[in-house]
Amino acid sequence: MLERHHLMILRAVDQQGSLTAAADTLCLTQSALSHSVRKLEQQLGTPIWQKEGRRLRLTQAGEYLLKLAERLLPQFEHAEDLMQQFASGQRGTLRIGMECHPCYQWLLKVVSPYLKLWPGVDVDVRQKFQFGGMGALYGHEIDLLVTPDPLHRSGLVFEPVFDYEQVLVVGPEHALFGQTRVEPEQLVPETLITYPVEPDRLDIFNRFLTPAGCSPLRHKQIETTDIMLQMVAAGRGVAALPRWLVEEYQQRLPLHPLRLGETGVDKQIFLGLRKDDVQVDYLHAFVELARQYNQPPA
Repeated sequence: MLERHHLMILRAVDQQGSLTAAADTLCLTQSALSHSVRKLEQQLGTPIWQKEGRRLRLTQAGEYLLKLAERLLPQFEHAEDLMQQFASGQRGTLRIGMECHPCYQWLLKVVSPYLKLWPGVDVDVRQKFQFGGMGALYGHEIDLLVTPDPLHRSGLVFEPVFDYEQVLVVGPEHALFGQTRVEPEQLVPETLITYPVEPDRLDIFNRFLTPAGCSPLRHKQIETTDIMLQMVAAGRGVAALPRWLVEEYQQRLPLHPLRLGETGVDKQIFLGLRKDDVQVDYLHAFVELARQYNQPPA
């Protein structure tokens, strides 16, 4: 019969690269680990691995079980952590996933009062997920997902917490500096700097450039907001960011925001969570507090 320790073995071998290293990680002897796998293969009636020289290659059945392990084991581990926290009188850890790079400053404004209101709850912020933000929610890697682009799926709820406008930002020597708006064709000769996100998930592309049949001359990806805006201020390119964030940085950098097109590009930030967790008190409290901080940082 398939048991949890079988899934742990599969995950450990995949992560460590060998039976020996996996056995060490799981505090087992290699012979005990191998015996457990052989017994499982006999029970299932199909091999899990095939040997290729000194290497092991997962069979189709093994690949399926590995994916199962990657989905289920984080849920087991999360449940065990919660039980330990309940047993010790703690409320738990609120694990927040970020799919919105510029929202980190806003999140800090919410986390600070939240920690004071909920002294028994710790907060952990994660920006990289094994399966992406949606998969992280489904797989219990995180409890809340901060995203401007919710994908509504069964079992998940997305709560809007604040509105903002996406704008183009240029430096002081740029020809558009001082203008009020920009049209798609004006970005064709430009170097567009964005966060490391697929273009089809970026509003500057899917809501502004692509519908007009335009694309920038060059597309650079930079992970940090500070470096991105210093590049813009130095005339190395232009960027699309929330207006509130640009206005915050204008206090220390010579930047100018322009509306995207005649009507602009309006956006919302959402908090996504599992439907079963909507009424968990410390999760619900975070969502309500986030709505109170629906104005971006001053």
